[in-house]
Amino acid sequence: MRIFGRTVDDQTRCIHYHTEKDVIAIKFRCCLRYYPCHLCHEEESDHELQTWPRSQWAEPTVLCGVCDCEMSVHSYLATTLCPSCGVRLNERCAAHTHLYFQTT
Repeated sequence: MRIFGRTVDDQTRCIHYHTEKDVIAIKFRCCLRYYPCHLCHEEESDHELQTWPRSQWAEPTVLCGVCDCEMSVHSYLATTLCPSCGVRLNERCAAHTHLYFQTT
């Protein structure tokens, strides 16, 4: 899977977020490209970010950088572990949920 943005390793960490738990990339609805974070998208794209509407939360939109498992928004928001490989995901990403997924 191709990951856009300024990655620092092959597990989707980027220059903005690169802790041990920062191992996801998000498919942005506006361009259908995977980026590690909203800042990478902002720096490299020529368009505004669009969030995923609740009606499309069943679509595969989150990629585990460890095992390449694609998760739906529902699956991703329901856990702090990858459902495929069990790697712990960064629970602090919840602070940015509104940047990726419709929350109201």
